[in-house]
Formats: sequence, structure tokens, C-alpha cells
Amino acid sequence: MKTIIRIFSVLACLFFWQAVKADEGMWMINAIDKALEKKMQERGLKLSAREIYDADAEGAVLSDAVVSLEFGCTGSIISDQGLMITNHHCAYSDVHALSTDEKNYLEDGFWAISSSDEVPIKGKKVYFLKKVLDVTDEVVSELEKAEKEGRMLGSRKLSFLMEKKYKAETGYEAWFSSMWKGSRYYIALYEVYSDVRLVAAPPVSVAAFGGDIDNWEWPQHKCDFALYRIYTSKDGKPSEYSPLNVPMVPEKKLEISLAGYKPGDFTMVIGFPGMTDRYSSSYEVESRVSNTLPISNKVRGDQMAIMREWMNRDPSVRLKYADSYFSLSNVQELNEGEVLCCRRFGVAEAKRKSEEKLQVWIDSDPARKEKWGNLLSLASEKYEALGSLERNVTYYRETLIRGTRFSRIVPKINILKSDVLKKNGIRPHRVIDAGGPCREEVDCCRKFRFRGGRYNSIRYGMMKEYESMVPEVERDLLTYAVRTYFENVDSIWLGPYQKALKKHYTGGDGKCDYAALTDSLWKGSFLTSIEKLEKFASEDHSVDEYLADPMCRFFQDISIRDFNDARARIEGEPDILELNREYTHAIYQKSLQDGMAQYPDANSTMRISYGTVGDIEPYDGVVCSWRSTSAGILEKYDSSTYEFGLRKDWKKLLEQGDWGKWWPESSAIAVDFLTDNDITGGNSGSPVLDAEGRLIGLAFDGNKESLASNTYYTPGYNKCVCTDIRFVLFTLDKYAGMSRIIKELGL
Repeated sequence: MKTIIRIFSVLACLFFWQAVKADEGMWMINAIDKALEKKMQERGLKLSAREIYDADAEGAVLSDAVVSLEFGCTGSIISDQGLMITNHHCAYSDVHALSTDEKNYLEDGFWAISSSDEVPIKGKKVYFLKKVLDVTDEVVSELEKAEKEGRMLGSRKLSFLMEKKYKAETGYEAWFSSMWKGSRYYIALYEVYSDVRLVAAPPVSVAAFGGDIDNWEWPQHKCDFALYRIYTSKDGKPSEYSPLNVPMVPEKKLEISLAGYKPGDFTMVIGFPGMTDRYSSSYEVESRVSNTLPISNKVRGDQMAIMREWMNRDPSVRLKYADSYFSLSNVQELNEGEVLCCRRFGVAEAKRKSEEKLQVWIDSDPARKEKWGNLLSLASEKYEALGSLERNVTYYRETLIRGTRFSRIVPKINILKSDVLKKNGIRPHRVIDAGGPCREEVDCCRKFRFRGGRYNSIRYGMMKEYESMVPEVERDLLTYAVRTYFENVDSIWLGPYQKALKKHYTGGDGKCDYAALTDSLWKGSFLTSIEKLEKFASEDHSVDEYLADPMCRFFQDISIRDFNDARARIEGEPDILELNREYTHAIYQKSLQDGMAQYPDANSTMRISYGTVGDIEPYDGVVCSWRSTSAGILEKYDSSTYEFGLRKDWKKLLEQGDWGKWWPESSAIAVDFLTDNDITGGNSGSPVLDAEGRLIGLAFDGNKESLASNTYYTPGYNKCVCTDIRFVLFTLDKYAGMSRIIKELGL
């Protein structure tokens, strides 16, 4: 299939509403047209579209108060002194980095009682969206020009050129993005602030009550919030950290509502959802659900079990591995839920039915048939042919790439190798064996001293890895990685050194002693501790002597490049990426012709979703309430478990039932609530707003029935789990004693 760039210009049809599902959609903030505005107002919105986003407005609008935290989470400005609120799990890494055995802020919480206690977070950046520009015509012109001149203008180079141009023209950070895989192009302009300081973060037993057991479940009982403050230079400009900087005076802050909400009330979420793939084909969904995700889920679950066993033994191990375990758990549960939900809701089958209609539409027009006639059959063939390779590469990624910290240490030796070779005029060359993996051959026999310059920076990176690991844990993870890889990949994907090791440690019964094999790697390597590394590096050694380290040899005996080369041979032309692009273009054009509303896949650009507060019926005959309360925390309390344990002071406070002004009733205070806003990862921390644009909560999770939503929206089951802002304020006031913050908020 010839690669064809087509920009569909029928924009008048872009947001027709005839066939859109209720509440579905992460809509581009800059594309709220009259039809979408009317739909939202019919559901209860009391604002106009221009009050939500208007790049040319003379005053500030609602979106000006919503920020991206490095495009991983969302935050909101809630005071005229630059106070920003987001989720605790978005701040988890920062709190973890500040914690020590003596001051464990994860377990005890972090409360800046005075402004002088606010801690700067090195490297933290906050992005304020200033404007979104449609640059489709300009991009098409550049692509056509490049084609006429016989120049290659790939996506990376195109992105670089566009971002460079608009940054120079505007002075803002410019982010280039493609929508519908190249059907439209946009530039988002951001003002970036880098003096960001932690203000408040509750203990994990408060913010993440229920831990990974309750993750994606309902009801949940989490007070999932954290506070930062943005600082600027005295003239109000973005600035690197300085003790002379002052709190930011924002253009817009969100108003906080204490009025609450009820079932049926309108809600909207503004944020930066990270990634969806709702334009994926049935073949891609089936590949993930039946092949790659089950492997990933099994391996990650086993790795978590190893970590958990050590963490339960020793609080110091728990502290060191808390961040890694948290990240691993979140992804593993998400992926596991995706498999279950895709099967439960028949996502692949639903997409196949849509593809049958797509094929009829393609065949009904000669031009479309010439362009896309064999699109679906080709995609089916490619995914089937890649099945075995995908299984093998998944095991490789989950074990030897990300299964232990050594998979991050070993490549740094390769950087040293490249640096030394470059400095000494030695150029490696690749040799590709037909039918076998690629190999790199270099003349590396000369001895060099690995010190100074590049080594110091690489050593620093290694030091961070060594500081964050516990040798016994890593040894167990390494043993598991070795065993799992050897037992599950086809023999072609074992390098010569790996094959020799396996043969050596395989007994007469045909069973390999993986513990002994791992032991040989561990004892023979200078990479298992910083002390061994520094002793080795203090002496003159050749590059070959570095690469002869058994850990280096093992991890570099096979590489991702080998798998990629095999993929290229199997795929041929067109490759999977090109087929996926054309698949998306075909769906996009058909939807335009059918007059269907369309929103592009999430890609960390600002989006808006709308919905209502309400119950969920996860299974037939089972109805779950729209709200959870503090009574549920006490009901779930179990002192014998880490996940459901409570600090004594927090438990006592909840038992007393003195909610102050944050809950006028004597009954249990509201904790979390449900809406049907369409969200995904990256929306964490997003403000949940009422019909008047006032803050009523923070989005922090989805429910387990929504875990297929990255590929398919299921009406009635996709729910957004939110922390009630009143419970946040109660925690700040009654538990943390943060009266200065309450005063700052004017409450």
C-alpha cells in the first residue's frame, strides 16, 4: 500500500451530533463548537463555551486555571497565591524522594505549616496552556513541498521544525501534535513554571486507603490530594528556583463550592488525558487481549509478589521500593482489567461488526476501494504473522528490559563504551546474519581509564540506581527474570552466551538450576555494587574487559534491535504503523460522511468531558451508590493489613465525627463520588466542576468496569471516581491543622 497523506477538509461536518453516545468523548478544548455547547447546556451547564476556553478573551477563562504536571497528571490553581491542587498519587514520587527512614513523609504525611516549610521539588514543571493553533494547512504545504523536492520530512523532523518556529515566534513552549493519525495538526503554546514547591501531602493510609486492593474498585475511600505552590520572580515571570522568588499571582483560580452535589447534577472535567487508542482495529485489540497483555500481567504480578514479600518484612525495604511497587501495581491492574473488560464487553467483536460496515462503505466507491480495498485483510494477515514475535518480545521486555534494576545499569556501560570508542576514533560496524540476530563487531582491545568527564555523569546515574535498590530483592528479581525468560522464549531468541549458560547449568534431568545460574552472574559481576564498580573503574581496562562482565554479557547478548529487525522482515511493506494510520483515516472519513461527532484519541492535549453524578449497576441486580462516606473507612479498617490499616490519630478523628463547617450533618462525611465523565490516565488530579464551573472534587481513578475504555467506550459502565473537595478541606483543617491554607482559600 502506497503511503498517502490526505488531509480531510470537510470541517463543517466535524462535530455533528446525530450518532454520538451520551457523555462519551474527551473533546479538544479549542473545538467546543455550538453543537457541543448546546449539548452540554442541555445536560445542565450554565456557562458558555467562551467562558471555558477562549484564547482571544480579554480576561481569564476557566481553562486558564487548569495546568499540566509534565503531561503525566493534571492540577488546578485554587488561590491567588499560586496554590495548586492535584492527586496524592501524582505527588507520590516527589514525596517518596523527600522521605527517609527518619522522616518518612509517605507514612506520616507532609504538612508545610508555614510558607518557609514549603519544599522546592527539583525538576518539577507546570505547564499553563495559552493557546491552541490549527496548523493543518501549513503542515500540508510543507509536506507537499518536501515531496516535490524529493526530501524526507518524517514526523520527528516535522515536529521539531514546527515547534522551533512557533517557540521563536511566540516565546512560549510549543508542542506539536497530530490528530486522527495525521488528519489534522495543531500547535499548543505553553507558559512553563519551574519553581514548584510541595505544600501538603497526607499519609498514604489517608490518601491511598485500601492501596492496590481497592484500586479501580468501587466504593473507594481515598482522600487522594496533594498541594503544591508555584513561585515566580518578583516581576511575576517564570523563574528557576530562588529563595527570592514569590508566590505566583495567577490569571485565574477556581472557585471552590461547598454546596455539594446530588445524582443527576451536571459535571465536567478539564485535564490532560494521556493516551487512548479508540481507533484501534479488532486485530490490534485481539493481539493485546489474547497475547501480549496476559503475559505482561502474569510477569508483573509475580514481580510484585517478590517485592511485597520483602516489603512486608522490612519497613526500610518498603520505603525504597514503594514508588516502584506503586507504579508497577497501577499499570498491572489497569492492564489486567483491560483484558477482563475487553472480553466481558466483547470489544473485539464490536469492532469487527464496525469493520464489516467499514468494508461495505469502502467497496461502495471505486476511489475508496482502490485506496483501502485490501486494508482490513492486510491488517489481519500482519497481526497473525506477528503473533509469535509479539509473544517473545513481550517476555523480553517484561524480564530483561524492565524486570530488574540491572537492566537500567548495564546500558550505561554501553554508553561508556560508545564514548570511549568515539574519543579514540574507533567506529563499530554491524554485521547482520541472514536469519539470525544482528551483531556488533568492534576493536575494543586497547586499555583506557574510565574516569573523569562522561564517566562522572554516568557514575551519578548509577549511584541513584544503587541507592534505590536492596541487593537481596534485586537478586530474587533477577532469578525470576532469568528463569521466566529462558522458560518461555523460543530458542532463537537466546544469544550464544545465554545458550551456553543454560546448557552449563542444566543437569541430567533436563532441568536448569536458575538459582545457580543467577548466582554465577551475581558473584562474577562488578556491577552488583557501587564499591565493585568503582574499584574496577579505578584501574586501566579495555572496553572488552568491561563488556566481558557476566552481567553485561547476559543482558546484551540479545537486544531489542534484534527483535525490531525480525519485525521489519515479517511485516514488509506496508508495515503495521502505516496500516493503522490508514485504518484511522478511513474511519475518520466515513464518520464525516455519516455526520457523526468525532473527537481524536487523547494525546496529552487539554480536553474537556461532561457527564453527571450517578450510581452504577456493575452487574445485573447490583446497584452501587454514587457516594462513599467516612463510615466505609471505619468498616474496612483492619489493623492486620497494611492496605486497610489506619493511623491512630486519623481513626480517632473519624470516630469523633466532628466535621466542622465542611459537613453540616451529623452523619458520616462524604469521601468519594461517581460521575460518568470520560477520562483516562493523565486526567489524574483533574478538577471536577459543577454546572457553574466551581470545584467540587478531584478525578483520581476509574472503576474496574471502565478498564477497556482506552480502546472502547462502554456506556453505563465507564465511571470517574472523584475525591470530594469537602473531605479534602476537612483533612487540611481538622487533621493537618493547616489553618493558613484554609484562610488563604477564603473559606
